[in-house]
Amino acid sequence: MKILLLVSSLALISSHTFAASPSNANITSIDAASNSMNLAQLQQLSASTQDYDKAYANYRLAISANVMGQKALASSALTNAQTALEALETSQADAESLALLSSVYGMQIALDNSKGATLGMKSAKAIANAEQLEPQNPRVALVKAIAAYNTPAMFGGSMQNAKTLATTAIERFAQPCDDICWGEAEAYTWRGLAKQKLGDSQGASEDWQQAIKVQADYGWAKFLLQQNQLLSAN
Repeated sequence: MKILLLVSSLALISSHTFAASPSNANITSIDAASNSMNLAQLQQLSASTQDYDKAYANYRLAISANVMGQKALASSALTNAQTALEALETSQADAESLALLSSVYGMQIALDNSKGATLGMKSAKAIANAEQLEPQNPRVALVKAIAAYNTPAMFGGSMQNAKTLATTAIERFAQPCDDICWGEAEAYTWRGLAKQKLGDSQGASEDWQQAIKVQADYGWAKFLLQQNQLLSAN
């Protein structure tokens, strides 16, 4: 369970290239603070930004806080992210906000399994609506892949589905992107995790190496490669 929570926490360590809106400066600052797990800076950014940027800052704050064992801070940050994204859902629903909202719900469930009964349906609805708005959006496929990986098999989860959906996301990342463009390194990393679960250790390593090619400072893939090498050595 602890491993699953760690995986959920590190799920979307940033790999972003934003052009216009949301604010490129805000996202760059959020990414930098997230990569260094600077909780104070992430808190400042979550307080000084609005809309998607605010939700994104809170989501990254939640991830970093969870990894550092500050569960209460992670929970409150996710609540703030949820509030910001649900407001966008009401006023101007778009695929990107809905996909991030689905991920926020998913992490809330990872932190507190008792929320699965209510937030699980909300997460599924948000990602379904995102897919309806932008059927070819790579992040929609990525969020679905993460859900397939983390959901128990008895509730419809599947490593094979996770692998297939991550592959779909990777294929879609080849399309030109002029706005929100994050997630390619994550897609390779999640596909590698699914391959590992399916017994394809070599394929997993190849995907994690590809993730680092996409984003040279992508620490999660580096960690997984090192972990895999240690296991192989033993």
